[in-house]
Amino acid sequence: MNNTNLKITGMTCNHCMRAVTKALEAVSGVQSAEVTLTPGSAVVTGSADPAALIATVQEEGYEAEVQAHA
Repeated sequence: MNNTNLKITGMTCNHCMRAVTKALEAVSGVQSAEVTLTPGSAVVTGSADPAALIATVQEEGYEAEVQAHA
């Protein structure tokens, strides 16, 4: 099982954060998604394709990119 770290821009409130969390958790292969409003990031656990995760965030109206592991 892998963790994918995403940088998400455009979220401005808790509603945004919940919408992104729900959308990410619906992606095939996702075990869990932890989205934080500040600094605008998500840690997604599972085997989902990172491109699918980014596309899902974009469908919700936000921008996303994969962050390299620290």
